[in-house]
Amino acid sequence: MSIAHNEFIPRPGIVNKQGHLPDPSELVCVELPKVFDQCLIKRCLVYACGPNTVDTDSDLRSQPLNAPRAFLGCRDFKLRLISVEKIPLKRNPNYKKVIICFVISFYADYIDCDENKKCEFFEINRTEIISKIYCPDSIAQIAASFSCGEYKDLDSGIIKLEMVAECLDGFFCNDDCGESFLDITLGFHLIVKCELVVQLLIPAYGYCPVPRQCEEDYEENPCDRFDRTPVPKFFPDQKLKPLFDNDVDVECN
Repeated sequence: MSIAHNEFIPRPGIVNKQGHLPDPSELVCVELPKVFDQCLIKRCLVYACGPNTVDTDSDLRSQPLNAPRAFLGCRDFKLRLISVEKIPLKRNPNYKKVIICFVISFYADYIDCDENKKCEFFEINRTEIISKIYCPDSIAQIAASFSCGEYKDLDSGIIKLEMVAECLDGFFCNDDCGESFLDITLGFHLIVKCELVVQLLIPAYGYCPVPRQCEEDYEENPCDRFDRTPVPKFFPDQKLKPLFDNDVDVECN
């Protein structure tokens, strides 16, 4: 039995029981980017001088460092899309060959021989080629007005990037002149999405309600918190094997 409207509070959440929601109050038309196709690019990059390849990048070496001792890790990854080129395929123009240029930047932390924590900024420029992705062009031409009275022609086709990156390793090396450098091994997952701004008809329950008031952090008496904690086990669990194995059949003579 579905819940009644007067007992239902619309809010974001997991729908875990089918048929337990009331009927929508209306059908609404919304305009939003819809994903038409997407693909994943997985790369593991190491430092190498010369032109960049699928597995190497010349920007993964730091500037000369002063007495580095230990590599700590990387942080503050950022992704910036520089340019997109979409080339229609001859057999089906709705499929495109997409060339994307983007920049990945991050900080690498390390400790020097004086126990000072320092960081080095890295910025790598990458180019990826997706040989085939479904990326149709919009039939309608879009023009929009803004609050300042300015009118613009908009492109409804969107190429969107999503990235999860991490430093897999970092080690120090010395060149022939004795200068120290930090070389980074970078791994990243990059999702390339082709989106198109469309109108979708969806069921709705109206506007979202006003959210609850933000919680405040009150200082709690440590003795009160201690009184609520369960009594600990005074001895560890024993790890014993059973005396009899029920799974073994006893043969009768």
